[in-house]
Amino acid sequence: MLVIQTNENNPSTLKILIAANFIRVKATLEIPSRETVLKCRRLPSLTINDNLIFIPNAAAYYLFPPTVNQSKTDEWLEWESTVLSPNIAITLGTSFKNPSSKKNLINNLKKLNDAISASQRFLGGDTISVCDIAIWSTLYPLYKDAGLVTEYLSELKNVSIWLKSLESMPEFKKALQDFKVTAGSSAYQVLFNSAKYFVSASATNDEMVSSPQHASDPVTADEILAAKKAWNEVKSALLPKKEVVPVLPVPGEKNILITSALPYVNNVPHLGNIIGCVLSGDVFARFSRLCNYNTLYICGTDEYGTATETKALEEGLTPQQICDKYFEIHNAIYRWFNIGFDHFGRTTTPEQTSITQKFFLDLNSNGFMQVESVEQLLCEKCDRYLADRFVEGGCPHPGCNYDDARGDQCDSCGKLITASELINPRCKVCGTRPVVKNSDQFFLDLPKIEPLLYHWMKNSSPGWSNNASVIAQSWVREGLKPRCITRDLKWGVPVPLDGYRDKVFYVWFDAPIGYVSITKRYTEHWEKWWKPSADTPVTLYQFMAKDNVPFHSVMFPACLLGLNQGYTLVQHIMATEYLNYEDGKFSKSRGVGVFGNNAQDTGIPSDVWRFYLLYIRPESQDSSFSWNDLVTKNNSELLNNLGNFINRAQVFAEKFFNGVVPDMNLNDEDYTLLALCTREVKEYVKAVEKCKLRDGIRHILTISRHGNQYMQVSEPWVQVKGTDEQKARTKTVIGLCCNLTCLLAVLLSPYMPNTSRTIRKQLNAPDTVCVLDPDNPEITNLLKAGHQLGKPSPLFDKIDQAKVDELKKQFGGKQETSPKKEVGDVSALEASVNQQADKVRALKSSGAAKTLWQPEVNILLDLKKQLEAAKTTVTEKVSTEVKVSAEDALALEQKVEEQATLVRNLKSSGAPKTEWQPQVNMLLELKQKLALATGKPIVQAKKSKK
Repeated sequence: MLVIQTNENNPSTLKILIAANFIRVKATLEIPSRETVLKCRRLPSLTINDNLIFIPNAAAYYLFPPTVNQSKTDEWLEWESTVLSPNIAITLGTSFKNPSSKKNLINNLKKLNDAISASQRFLGGDTISVCDIAIWSTLYPLYKDAGLVTEYLSELKNVSIWLKSLESMPEFKKALQDFKVTAGSSAYQVLFNSAKYFVSASATNDEMVSSPQHASDPVTADEILAAKKAWNEVKSALLPKKEVVPVLPVPGEKNILITSALPYVNNVPHLGNIIGCVLSGDVFARFSRLCNYNTLYICGTDEYGTATETKALEEGLTPQQICDKYFEIHNAIYRWFNIGFDHFGRTTTPEQTSITQKFFLDLNSNGFMQVESVEQLLCEKCDRYLADRFVEGGCPHPGCNYDDARGDQCDSCGKLITASELINPRCKVCGTRPVVKNSDQFFLDLPKIEPLLYHWMKNSSPGWSNNASVIAQSWVREGLKPRCITRDLKWGVPVPLDGYRDKVFYVWFDAPIGYVSITKRYTEHWEKWWKPSADTPVTLYQFMAKDNVPFHSVMFPACLLGLNQGYTLVQHIMATEYLNYEDGKFSKSRGVGVFGNNAQDTGIPSDVWRFYLLYIRPESQDSSFSWNDLVTKNNSELLNNLGNFINRAQVFAEKFFNGVVPDMNLNDEDYTLLALCTREVKEYVKAVEKCKLRDGIRHILTISRHGNQYMQVSEPWVQVKGTDEQKARTKTVIGLCCNLTCLLAVLLSPYMPNTSRTIRKQLNAPDTVCVLDPDNPEITNLLKAGHQLGKPSPLFDKIDQAKVDELKKQFGGKQETSPKKEVGDVSALEASVNQQADKVRALKSSGAAKTLWQPEVNILLDLKKQLEAAKTTVTEKVSTEVKVSAEDALALEQKVEEQATLVRNLKSSGAPKTEWQPQVNMLLELKQKLALATGKPIVQAKKSKK
């Protein structure tokens, strides 16, 4: 189902509607609710499969991609979005006038007229394409206004015929019936307004304050005065903080401690893992440093637990060797992505052992530990106690009926489970039903800590992401129960008490303590961050995916509260939803999706990966990585918007002003531009400080879009050849654009650090261009007249469709099953089923997330369907091929008896199913042949009833 959210009378909505009509898919139109409006989406937007596309051309392209002449279609789409649409919106939809704007629009229309000939009906060739749809939709309000037609189209016959011809097509007619667009300038006012953030007229004053301003809101005299004052004011520039190692809290400063959920060490992280924690944390850490906050960013690998043991068995290594191997893999991946940790550590260290054991002993001394006899599940075949994640079975909670619940939690209903409560439990490794044994274990007495936790959560949770608050509150609302923190395992931190030294701490208790131990590994003064003094407070931000929220919002804080030693508690839990890959899930085993060690092999720079992942960051709902969308964002937003603006201003300065920032004499038009950009800077700061990273990057792109429109209207390439007054005006325009470029370098640094450095180098920018004053985010004159610029060069490269198709194929995955069997090859398919079933069990037993093993389950189900189909086909095949004589029939009867005897002997000997099932299949095939040969149906012997 397609959902188009739009505002009334927006001509860009027609683009998406018409494209949907061509593929015969119904689209639902929605006018945004107040809640949606406050999310600051640009309109119209398309939601498809929970994936939001808010660029109309990209949405139309997604629905109706070109099948021929793709490069020509792309060129026309770029022209429409960067030239025609801004020109027509400014000329006919705003009071932002310039004597040359009308001339620009007329020239645009002439170009279109020349491209359309009587023999060629469409822009892309012989068939209609998405570029026809986009340009027609933009011109529709002009075309339907008699006055504008006379003014702009009276001499352009080809365009007029083309517009009328498309209007008569059924797909266009239906779109116009479903959505009304009025003729004339009012529609272009909406078009201009909707290129920015839309704010409902019904919004309250408080909402207006906290939401980005509507671009069409008139710039007030106060805003212009403030922009003028900031630009002309001479004051000492802020200098960046000096780099020191180690970073320690400083009295009187804003001390920010940032952690990312520790990635588990037994696998390679994929793009969803990276954006879910480490990349999000990195952007916020870089922003904090940009604001001169005293910032420490800590992370590392989580290395203890049964999943590590399983991976070690799988690869024939020791657990420590597995940890060493994958630590280096993770570390290299994050370095390539420019993740700027102050320290990236690990949990298999002496510091982790000593701090974890001290936490336990102090909690025990404070009365928050209790010992209980626990019924544990022992797999006698594997000869080991099973950790919760190594047991699966039916969910015991009423009404759930999920058959693959884990021993600690049900993925279906989300409720906690004790492994011994599972219905029909089975070992994930071998499938054997485990036996119950009693063992004494330590429990954290959460009910005793619950009042403290509830009070703390009430005060802290307003600073959390919404999903983190919802998840945490649901846990507390159901009431907390004691949670077991020890296990009868080997790979972990040992319990430091006699009688229990053969046990280790469970990973949920051990892993969050890694933040503290890694900090201790970084500096001997670690307590200044984790046990700060009253005069040097520390604010803790933690970034993670939503599945880690319970451990960071309930378990770990409960331990710190129970210690009562002044440990730093988290004030901001920032959790994401899940990132999917195209229409499915990431799967390393199937080769589906881009993993961290693959990204650099694509040839796409790390900054582009960072940009796109942050652009689609799953902040409020799951989102999907899409190759087509990545290309659209790169080619439109980075190349044609951001890169185009930055490069054209510098190239112009180099060509006409010897690479020097020219003299500037700003007028009201220029200060209006600065006021509009100042709005975006202020909203950028608000967004990123609230960790709304998607919004932050969109404010950056809006500033460059303002700059492109300003350049387009100002036409410096024309003015520089004019009178002295026009030449002076050109100097102001280019000087101001160079300064906006410098501003963009500052704002980009948290998101695209390499690109930011490149821009600063091209501008020969001073050191002050890496500091942002969050309390006073005004736009100042960063590059004074006479400043010598560096050498300009393009920032981004276009990604071609051929490259995309190659990458989609490369990372599209494969089914790791036996080659497709010939029809009727029942025994071979049975072997494939058994092989895939073993693979599924191994994956589940490794502790892998459901997103990894569920695709393998789907393969198993598909193989089972193939097996059933093959069995059915055997009957059809035999019926046409088997022609036997009476002697042959007798021989078949003998074979059936012999085969039946073989099956009985195999079963009675206790042989595994993998050995006797193929023989059963063979017996069934022989019986079918016999039935067809003799004309008698197969009759199963009836069991006697007693």
